[in-house]
Amino acid sequence: MWKILLGFAVFAAAALYILNKAGGDVDMGGEKHSVEAPHATDAAKPAAATGTALSPAASAAEAAAMAASAASQAK
Repeated sequence: MWKILLGFAVFAAAALYILNKAGGDVDMGGEKHSVEAPHATDAAKPAAATGTALSPAASAAEAAAMAASAASQAK
C-alpha cells in the first residue's frame, strides 16, 4: 500500500515539475470568481454598452427591426 502512495506522490511531483518547466500556468488556488468576464468577445461589448443585446431566442426579423429603429432614431 505504501508503494502505491509513494508512486502517486512521485508521479504528481513529476507532473507538476514538467508543467512548470514547459511554461504551463499551474494555479493551485482553486476556482476564481471575479466580476469581469475575460472570455467576452469585443463584438459583444458594443451591444451590451448600448443596451440592445438580444436574447438567444430573438429571431432575425426582430434583430432587423431593432437595427432599423436604432438607425432611424440616430438621425
